[in-house]
Amino acid sequence: MAIAKAERLMNLALCLMNTRRPVSKRELRASIEAYHEVTSDDSFNRMFERDKDDLRELGLVIDTVENLDGEYGYLARSDRNRLPDIALDPEEAAALALAAKVWQQARLAEAASGALQKLRAAGVPYEDTHSALEPRIPTPEPAFEALMLATRERRAVAFDYRKANAVRPEPRQVEPWALECWRGHWYLAGYDRDRGAVRVFRLSRISGRVKARGAFTVEVPAHVDVREAVARWAGEGATTTATIRLRRDSGYPLRARAVATTPVDADWDELEVPYGHGLDAWLAEFGPDVVVLAPQELRTEVLDRLRAVAKG
Repeated sequence: MAIAKAERLMNLALCLMNTRRPVSKRELRASIEAYHEVTSDDSFNRMFERDKDDLRELGLVIDTVENLDGEYGYLARSDRNRLPDIALDPEEAAALALAAKVWQQARLAEAASGALQKLRAAGVPYEDTHSALEPRIPTPEPAFEALMLATRERRAVAFDYRKANAVRPEPRQVEPWALECWRGHWYLAGYDRDRGAVRVFRLSRISGRVKARGAFTVEVPAHVDVREAVARWAGEGATTTATIRLRRDSGYPLRARAVATTPVDADWDELEVPYGHGLDAWLAEFGPDVVVLAPQELRTEVLDRLRAVAKG
């Protein structure tokens, strides 16, 4: 579906850019093959308006002209849609080449390689050289490409998601805002329609196919810092602390993050650790070596996890 829409938009753009006079919707419908399959006038009008808006969002300047008969025509003048010459110095070209290599393990590899070849054809001083610095951002999650397209096209999605403390996945409907790679894992931040709030989802916990569910209904707030939301969800940047009791000579990762450590007796130490989302799952991994003292909600979450493990 994404390929068909891209082809339709491309054909519409070519029709609008390769004419010297405004072209009416009637003429465009007859000229573009994809529109032939639309039998209803109302359906065609809605599709055409969406396509026109999408092209304008992509940066194409489309003029609307009314003729003497009151019919509207559309035209994308070449002088208003001509890009300036690309001027990159060798350092900037090298930076682009390095960025393109990031995606060599993803489905974007072909697009990135093609973009570099076009830059070379345009005279940009780019050389495909190998350096000691070879960045990689792996995208092993099957949901990555579908969510990337949905994020770019501002389309809501539906998928099955298993929370860290859940046995089975549950359906979610999300308006995806951005994808972030955090410490080797990909996360999706967006608006959860069912819960009416901002949520972050780890892509590795998405099961099954990601399905499209129409356009966004909620605007992406300008004040939302997606990277900060992902970091907070991952337990980083915590603004509060939790008090735990940790067995002596154990839990060294916890000790490394502790903001305060107080010896209790020969067997236990009391620690103040940053309290962020996901701390309950981390503490449960230490089993009998950790006792949560406060807050009570964290203590309850850890006990629930341990009981679930005990039940198998």
